[in-house]
Amino acid sequence: MIVGSTVLIVPGLRDDMPGHWQQLLAARLERVVSVPPMGRTDLGCERRVAAVEAAAQSVDGPLLIVAHSAGCITVAHWARRTRRVVHGALLAAPPDFETPMPEGYPTPAQLAASGWLPLPRARLPFGRSVVAASRNDPLARFSRSAQLAEAWGAELVDLGEAGHLNPASGHGEWPQALELIATFQ
Repeated sequence: MIVGSTVLIVPGLRDDMPGHWQQLLAARLERVVSVPPMGRTDLGCERRVAAVEAAAQSVDGPLLIVAHSAGCITVAHWARRTRRVVHGALLAAPPDFETPMPEGYPTPAQLAASGWLPLPRARLPFGRSVVAASRNDPLARFSRSAQLAEAWGAELVDLGEAGHLNPASGHGEWPQALELIATFQ
C-alpha cells in the first residue's frame, strides 16, 4: 500500500451488514475512513456521490479507495467531478445496472430515475485502478465487468467463482482484499 495512505471504504447498496468483508477489512487497517452506508431504500446516486466527496475531502494525504458493488459505480460517478487526487482504487464486484438483476434488486428503470444510468465509462483519473470480478456474480456477467474495467482503464483481476463477494456468497473475510491493496505501491 502507498506509504501513509488512508483507505476510503465505499459500500454498495446492501453492504451495511455484520460480517461484510469491507467492515472486517476496516477493522484491520490502521488508516481508514468509511463512507456511511445509506441503506437499501435510498437509491439517490447524487447523495451517495456527495457522501464520497465529503469523506474523501476529510482525508489529508494519499488516498486509496476500496469500493464494493454499487460503491464501484458511485466512485465512477464521483471521479468525473472531484478534484481530489486518488492514488489507487480497488473496485470489487461492480454490478451491471444496465441489465435486469435478480428479484429484490432495483430495476434498470429505477436506477435510471435515481441517477445511476448511464454508467460512467470514462477512464478513471486515479494513479491505478483494479477491478476484481467474479465469474459467477449474480449481479454482473464477467464479460460486462471486463468491459467496465477496460473503459475505466483498470486492470482486471479474475476472482474465479466468488459470487458477489458478500456474506450471501460466503464472503465474510476476503483475504485477497489485503493482498490486492498491498499491490498499490
